Amino acid sequence: MPTRRDFLQMAAATAAILPTAHWSRAFAQQSLTQDELLAMDPVGRLSIVHVTDIHAQLVPIHFREPSTNLGVAEVKGLVPHVTGRALLDMYAIAPGSPMAHALTYDDFAALARAYGRMGGLDRVATVVDAIRAERGEGNTLLLDGGDTWQNSWTSLQTRGEDMVACMALLRPDAMVGHWEFTLGEERVNELVSRLGFPFLGGNIRDTDWDEPVFDAMTMVERAGVKVAVIGQAFPYTPIANPRWMMPSWSFGIREAEVAASVEDARAQGADVVVLLSHNGFDVDRKLASRVPGIDVVLTAHTHDALPEPVMVGKTLVIASGSHGKFVSRLDLDVSGGEVKGFGYRLIPVFSDVIAPDPAMAARIAEVRAPYEATLSEVLGRTEGLLYRRGNFNGTFDDVICEAMLTRRDAEIALSPGFRWGASVLPGAEITMEDVTNATAMTYPETYRTTMTGARLKEVLEDVADNLFNPDPYYQQGGDMVRVGGIAYAIDVSAPMGSRISDLTLMRTGEALEAEREYVVSGWASVNEGTQGPPIWDLVAAHIREAGTVAPRETETVRVTGA
Repeated sequence: MPTRRDFLQMAAATAAILPTAHWSRAFAQQSLTQDELLAMDPVGRLSIVHVTDIHAQLVPIHFREPSTNLGVAEVKGLVPHVTGRALLDMYAIAPGSPMAHALTYDDFAALARAYGRMGGLDRVATVVDAIRAERGEGNTLLLDGGDTWQNSWTSLQTRGEDMVACMALLRPDAMVGHWEFTLGEERVNELVSRLGFPFLGGNIRDTDWDEPVFDAMTMVERAGVKVAVIGQAFPYTPIANPRWMMPSWSFGIREAEVAASVEDARAQGADVVVLLSHNGFDVDRKLASRVPGIDVVLTAHTHDALPEPVMVGKTLVIASGSHGKFVSRLDLDVSGGEVKGFGYRLIPVFSDVIAPDPAMAARIAEVRAPYEATLSEVLGRTEGLLYRRGNFNGTFDDVICEAMLTRRDAEIALSPGFRWGASVLPGAEITMEDVTNATAMTYPETYRTTMTGARLKEVLEDVADNLFNPDPYYQQGGDMVRVGGIAYAIDVSAPMGSRISDLTLMRTGEALEAEREYVVSGWASVNEGTQGPPIWDLVAAHIREAGTVAPRETETVRVTGA
């Protein structure tokens, strides 16, 4: 069987011979096999499998990785803040190869046509089952990093039931959460009670008695090894999402409590300690440097995908991407209560290459059937690539902002910097599913209000500090609020309150006046009682009326200090 090295060398040779823009999809598929995608030289007896940030995407999608993912202070220039060709060079990945397409935005549209879609929970199931078959059911641990139950139309309509039903077939050994909590405390508790596996969250406390809401840890034995899994939910959930949806729960990084859980795990005889985290990569990198005794951090939330672990002291930090594009397999050689060696494979889930699992495919078809007519409605067509992911506006964000500007008669539009939402290729039809993949959430109201120029600057400064604070513990892991109708400059290295300048109203070319009131439309407000039509209705109506959208890369944000 060809090794991974052989496979990458073959892909590199092919990429050198044929221009990527002219690859045929059939040729690309013929150059890949399921066995090659899953091939890995085993190490030790224990395998930990990680999936995360699926965002309720049951079927294969396109998802463009970011062109801009800036790091500041100590992490400037470090992964995951390296993108495109620089990332490929860092890991010696051939341009145009399967992993190059999976990991970067380079030649995205052309390579997406060649390689097809990625993900699909039925393909993920095939990968997980193959690892279990190879390594043995009793030697394999499957962990879900959260952001699983929300952000598709079917998950919104079923209040997470579709994802719980499908994930039951995948049989995780534990999970943590973030967007799950936007279903509300009562619904989360109801779904958790039926999971059949632990929902962990050691950093969530009851606000009345300061007692744990969920278990902090579960102990599992695999391959004769005692593995402690410590769970960490997104620490800023009540800030990044509506507080009124989880009024009885408090969150936080709670570093001291993580350290206490590690000590407890070792006292109970754990040979391996795993932190199943939804903190975000930079938060987890700092946490791993400050809390001794963690062998593995399975990080999530920031949607980073890295082909190799990052070593923080003796701790392995694993980043497994998002939207079902990847499954991570980590093999550990453990003896004498210590990790002696490891092997790692970030498996790209090419949906045209990996066969769908029949049982999971049937379950997916069943849960989607009542909504297929809505999902398949064709709203229009796009001339350019629609994508969201990146620190600043993506083209899908621009379409959303334009819909608010026109249909809410606003001067300025604000759209949240979410990192979820599938991409749509140039020339493709835009369906209702495409729109809802970028907008489906439990607080979708599109508001219309007024803000002064000074208040708008404050909003942008606050979000910039959430993203570019030099201390990772103060970062919330999203991207900058997307803007329509205005342009601005940002110095990401400047101190808090001084990053944003040159705010300009696009339609006049004039600087925003600090005291003047501007009509602003936005959505996803964290304030309870926000009034307005759901954002997907506005965007769908905008595309229907336009017929064709022609997004183009804009220069509305000028970045310095990077």
